[in-house]
Amino acid sequence: MKKLKTLLQWTKGRCISLPHVTLLVLLFYYASFVNHPYLWGGCLFACFLAYWRMPKKCYGFTSFVLLTCFAFILWQSFQAKQKEAQVPEQVSQVTLIPDTVTVNGDRLSFRGSDQGQTYQVFYQFQNPQEKRWFEENFHSLKLQVTAKLEMPERQRNFQGYDYRNYLRTQGIYRILQIRSISSIDRGNLGVRGVLAEWRRACIVHIQKHFPAPMQHYMTGLLFGYLDKSFDEMSEIYTSLGIIHLFALSGMQVGFFLAAFRFCYLRLGGYRDWLFWGQLPFAVLYGALTGGTVSVLRSLTQSQLSFLGLRSWDNLALTVLVLIGLMPQSLLTAGGVLSLAYAFILSSCDWEKWPKMTALAMEIVTISLGALPILLYYYGIYQPLSIPLTALFSFVFDLLMLPGLTLLFILSCVYPVTQVNGSFKLLEHVLTFIEKNTIRPLVLGKPSLLLCLLLLILLGLLLDFWSKKSLRLSLGIVLVVLFFSVKWPLTNEVTIIDVGQGDSIFLRDMRGKTILIDTGGKVTFGSKDPWRSGTSTPNAQKTVIPYLQARGVGKIDQLVLTHTDTDHVGDLLELAKNVKIGEILVSPGSLTQKDFVQTLKASGSRVNILQAGGRLAIMGTYLECLYPQRTGDGGNNDSLVLYGSLLGQRFLFTGDLEAEGEQQLLQTYPNLPVDILKAGHHGSKGSSSPEFLKAIKAKLALVSAGKNNRYQHPHLETLERFQAQQMAVLRTDQQGAIRFTGWTHWHIETVHEAE
Repeated sequence: MKKLKTLLQWTKGRCISLPHVTLLVLLFYYASFVNHPYLWGGCLFACFLAYWRMPKKCYGFTSFVLLTCFAFILWQSFQAKQKEAQVPEQVSQVTLIPDTVTVNGDRLSFRGSDQGQTYQVFYQFQNPQEKRWFEENFHSLKLQVTAKLEMPERQRNFQGYDYRNYLRTQGIYRILQIRSISSIDRGNLGVRGVLAEWRRACIVHIQKHFPAPMQHYMTGLLFGYLDKSFDEMSEIYTSLGIIHLFALSGMQVGFFLAAFRFCYLRLGGYRDWLFWGQLPFAVLYGALTGGTVSVLRSLTQSQLSFLGLRSWDNLALTVLVLIGLMPQSLLTAGGVLSLAYAFILSSCDWEKWPKMTALAMEIVTISLGALPILLYYYGIYQPLSIPLTALFSFVFDLLMLPGLTLLFILSCVYPVTQVNGSFKLLEHVLTFIEKNTIRPLVLGKPSLLLCLLLLILLGLLLDFWSKKSLRLSLGIVLVVLFFSVKWPLTNEVTIIDVGQGDSIFLRDMRGKTILIDTGGKVTFGSKDPWRSGTSTPNAQKTVIPYLQARGVGKIDQLVLTHTDTDHVGDLLELAKNVKIGEILVSPGSLTQKDFVQTLKASGSRVNILQAGGRLAIMGTYLECLYPQRTGDGGNNDSLVLYGSLLGQRFLFTGDLEAEGEQQLLQTYPNLPVDILKAGHHGSKGSSSPEFLKAIKAKLALVSAGKNNRYQHPHLETLERFQAQQMAVLRTDQQGAIRFTGWTHWHIETVHEAE
C-alpha cells in the first residue's frame, strides 16, 4: 500500500495528475478503435491544452507515460486487425467454452475456440436426448465437426444494432454454423476452462434443483446468467428501466467482498495480509460471474480503495487497468455505462447528507447524468426508473442477494424451493406496474457529436448550478438539443429493412407520421414441443428500434396494405411499444376473421381506407388509388398509395401483382411515377413490363430479406427494371433506404451495394 502511494507521490512532481493522464489515454483509446474524426479532433485538442497548461518540467515524464500508453493501445488495435485477417477458411474442430452455452428450443449456441481464434457457434439438435445432454453438461468439450464459417450480420437499419461490430469487441470475427458433430472429447482450456466449468456447473445445479422463476434470479444475481426463458420478464424489466438490477457490479461486489473479509478475519487471518488474501477471491468471483466489465471495474475499484486510493485517482487507475486487461470492453454499451456510472459517483459527494437522502440523490444524479449515453444506445428513457430503482434496489441488494446466496449454499444439502411463490408474486407486481404505468419516453438517439455535447453541457450545468443566469442558459440549450433529437425538423421517407417483408415510415417537418405495414416473420409448420423455444419478434429488432432512434413514440396513421404476415405480423408487438392513432385497412381485409381479431387485440381505432381516400403529409397528401372494390385481403387486394412528395411522385404498391397492376392501369392509364416501391418484394409475378412501361418510373425500391428462400427479387424482375432504365435500391443488399430533406430529397442507404 505504501509503495503505491509513494509511487503516485513521486509521479506528481514529474507528470500531470493521474486523472488527466487517463483522460488523454481514454480519448486516444476511443479515437483509435472507433476511428471517428470528432474523437481524433477532441484527442488532439485535449493534448494541446494539457501541454499548454502543464509546467515544462513535466513534459518529459508525461510524454513518456502517454507514449507508452498510446503505443500499447495501437498495438492492441493492430493485434485485433491481424487476428481478424488470420481467420482460417475452414474449421473442423472447436473447443466449447462451457459457461457460454445457451439452449433455446432445438438451437444450441456457445462460444468456442480453436488455434487462437474464438467463434460464435450455432448448432441444431437432432433429437431431445442430445439436447438434454448438452443442457446438463458443464465440461469443456472438443468437438470434431462439419461446419461452415460465416460473416456475422452487420447493421441493417440506420442507428440499428450492429452484431458484427459487437462480436468484434468480444474478439470474435466469424460465426460457425455446425452441420454435424462426428465426435466429442474432453477439452482443455487451462485455468480459464476450469473456472468456466465451475461457473457452468453452478448454473446447471441451480437449473436442476430450483424451479422457475426462482432459478432465474439466482443465476442472474449470483452468476450473471439469464436464461432465454426469462426473455419475457426481461422485456418488462427493460420497459421499467430497471434491467440494470441484474448487472452485477457495485452492491453485489461489495456484498461478497465484505462477506469474504468477515469470514477471513473470523477464521484468524492476519489483517495485514487481507489485501493479498482477497485478491485471489476477487479473481475467482470475477470468473464465476462471467468476467463482465462492470464486475471487473467494481472489483478493481474496491481493491484500489482498500489500498487507500479514493475518488478520481481510484477511477483513473481503474480505467487504465480495464484498458490493459480487457482492451475492447470499453467499446460496448455495458462498458461505457459502467464507466459513466462510476464517473458520476466519483464526481459527487453525498457523505454530508442523511443516508436515505443521499441514496435518493445518488439515483437521480446517475439517472440524469447518464441520460445522453442511454439515449445514444437505446433512444428511450423511463422516468419511473428513478423511484423503481430506489424501491427494487432494496429488494434485490438487501433481501434477495443475501437470501439467494444462503439458499444456494444450503442447496448442497437440501434445496429450499418453498420461497418460489415470493418470486412469482414479485413478477406479478412488476407485470401489473408495467401494464398500468406510462410508456418509456421515446426521445431518440443523438449522434456521437451531439451525445458528447450533451454530456459536456450537463457537466457544466452541475458545476454552475449555483449561478442562476448561467443555469438557465445551459438548461435552455440542453432542452433545444434534446428537442432536435426527438423532432429532427426534416421530411423523411424510409424503407425500413425488416427482412422478408415491408415497412415504410413517413414523417414531415411538423411531426406527422405514417407507417405503411409493420413487417413480420412468416413461420412454417408446427414444431415438436422439445424444438420450441423463445423468439424475439422481428419488430423488436427492426421497426421499433428505428422508430425509437428517430424519437417516434406515436404513429398517427398505420396503413396495413393487406393481411399477409410479412406485412402485418408484428402489429401487436408494435402496438405494445408505440402508440397508434388509427389503423387504416382495405374493406377486403376485414373479410379475414383472424386479421379482424388481431385488429381488436391491438386496442387501436380502425378505419377503412378506400380508393379516393387521402392521407395528409408534407403539406400535400397520399391518395389511395386501389382497390376499387372489396377483395379478399390478399396480394391483389393491397392498398396502393400515390402522392407527390417534395416534387417526386411516389407509388407504394404493397404486394400488388400483375393482375392488380392491370386493374390499376385501367383506372389510371396516365400515372406518372418517379419512385416505385416495387410490388411483392420484386417477385416475377409483379412489376409487369406493361406496368413499368406505363408509369415510367426512374427508381425502384425493393424490400426483401437477405438470402430469402423465395429468391426475391427475381432475376426476371431486375431485368425488366434494367430494360426500362430504372435504378434499383434493395434492402437485401443495401439495408434500409432513406429519403430526407426540406425542399428536395437526399437519398442514403445503410450500405453500398454488394
